[in-house]
Amino acid sequence: MSSGWSSLVLKNFDEAASTYNGQARLQRAVAWRLAKHCAKQQIPEGLWVDLGSGTGLMANALEACIPQRTVFRVDGCSEMLKLHHRHRPSQLWDLNLGLPPLPGLPTLLVSSFALHWLSNPQDQLKEWLAALAPGGLLALALPVHGSFPQWHHAAAAAGVACSAMPLPSQSSLLDALPRHCIRYQQLHHFTQQSAEVFSLLRPMRQMGAQSSPYPALGVASWRRLAQAWPSHQKDGVAELTWLIQLLLIQR
Repeated sequence: MSSGWSSLVLKNFDEAASTYNGQARLQRAVAWRLAKHCAKQQIPEGLWVDLGSGTGLMANALEACIPQRTVFRVDGCSEMLKLHHRHRPSQLWDLNLGLPPLPGLPTLLVSSFALHWLSNPQDQLKEWLAALAPGGLLALALPVHGSFPQWHHAAAAAGVACSAMPLPSQSSLLDALPRHCIRYQQLHHFTQQSAEVFSLLRPMRQMGAQSSPYPALGVASWRRLAQAWPSHQKDGVAELTWLIQLLLIQR
């Protein structure tokens, strides 16, 4: 994807900085789950970095689980970095440019809900692993291909384009890594429910996560999509399922 795509993604997240935390229930839950996995690992002393730190959900969870550590935060959105604790180190940087100059050799690189927004996730994944100090850990959480099956089904049934963000596949991520380096990998299913389809999709815009390389749908197409959305026959509840890949990789 182009630099224009990166600019659009960062612009949308910047504009949603003030409303992000209020909508990011899934992102917060996943950050805590990943932080708890990290807390069980033997990670060498050194620099810990949160890549694509957003408003700080991942870094905050990690510092809460391991209180003696301070996490260096890196993100391309200035408005989101302003929401971090005043005394936490941070750097404004577009990760599509690669890793920024860091104040030391990282022994932990952690990233939650960020890698899939980059132009070449597999290449970035290899770069992040190679940048670690020997024995260092790379901890990741991101949605992968297979997410939003209800959205894709509804789009096909309604005869409209599916504008959901394309996501990297689980296999493409695992194939980019030396198998002997993988310490933990698990695919988690999270399903959100609502009586109204747009209540499932609206939080994406309120978090700034509405960017898509596909053309936006018009009002009529959105209505057809909502009418075709699968729901439980008994109670009419609509669902949206996320597939979240968790990975711990040691260099």
